[in-house]
Amino acid sequence: MSEGTMQRRAQRDDQSDRTDRSEPGVLTDGGGRRVRRASRAGGVNRALAAAAALPVLLFAAACSSDSGSDDSAGSGSTARADSGGSSASETASAAPTVQAAAFKALPKACATLSAKTLTELVPKAKAKQGTSTDPEDRASCSWSSLDNNGVKGSQFRWLNVSLLRFESDATRGAGDRLAQEYYAKQVKDAQAVAGAKGTTSQAVAGTGDQATVVRYDLKKKEGAFKQQTVVARVENVVVTVDYNGAGLAGDKTPSADTLVKAAEKAAKEAVASVRAANGEGNGGAASGGSTGKPSASASPSKSSTASSAPSASPSVSPSASAAKAAVAGASPSTSHNS
Repeated sequence: MSEGTMQRRAQRDDQSDRTDRSEPGVLTDGGGRRVRRASRAGGVNRALAAAAALPVLLFAAACSSDSGSDDSAGSGSTARADSGGSSASETASAAPTVQAAAFKALPKACATLSAKTLTELVPKAKAKQGTSTDPEDRASCSWSSLDNNGVKGSQFRWLNVSLLRFESDATRGAGDRLAQEYYAKQVKDAQAVAGAKGTTSQAVAGTGDQATVVRYDLKKKEGAFKQQTVVARVENVVVTVDYNGAGLAGDKTPSADTLVKAAEKAAKEAVASVRAANGEGNGGAASGGSTGKPSASASPSKSSTASSAPSASPSVSPSASAAKAAVAGASPSTSHNS
């Protein structure tokens, strides 16, 4: 090798060393050749690997975020739905409602019976209107009659019709149920009159939703009285008819069977009058005894709106005390409240 060649090679090696020292991280092989290509390829591979991993991480993060959002939204919706349902249920249970009372009015008590019926039961009698602070809910009327037969004595008759209407109330209950309770109480009271003899009871057909007649004998100083009490319920109204008779001053005692039939007839007319006062059928007084047709015990069709007002009906039974007969000193007593 010539000296010139060796000199040129030494210059190249010196230049290569300077270049390698000016570029940190660049390696050379044993012959002084740089291996930058390999280094550069490794960096590219690492960059590609990082770029490939980045979408995977972003996708995983997005899925995790969406899942959390859906769960949270679902839980919130369910909670709101549950809360809303619970609130609606509590509101409904906190405001109970009852079926509206079927009948809203009562007829005038002294006009519940026809003139023909009154002539048969209490001839030549004058009506006596009962006092009431609330005629829409309670009313009564009585008639007393003395048929004087001279030396043969006389026949005494006393008739009383009382009406009581019950309004539906959210606290106390539906009007027809309250009327049923009062009806049962009236029948029981009639069966437990002090001093009554031979008390019997039986159902009466074709008179409102339910009706019972209670009959017994009652001995008084004026004579032996035959007492008939008919208690009837039509929807939310209770009708009580008291009818008694006696033979005074030696006249014969009236037939109990005849008096019972007369009392039942009066009760049918009174029930028909209640219906007529509320727009159903014909009144008993106007039709001369039309009884109308019994309705279902708890008919919801009579009124379309539920009553929200407090009950206007009294919580205690009305007192329709027996009228005192002002004839010949007689003072018959029906012995029970109606």
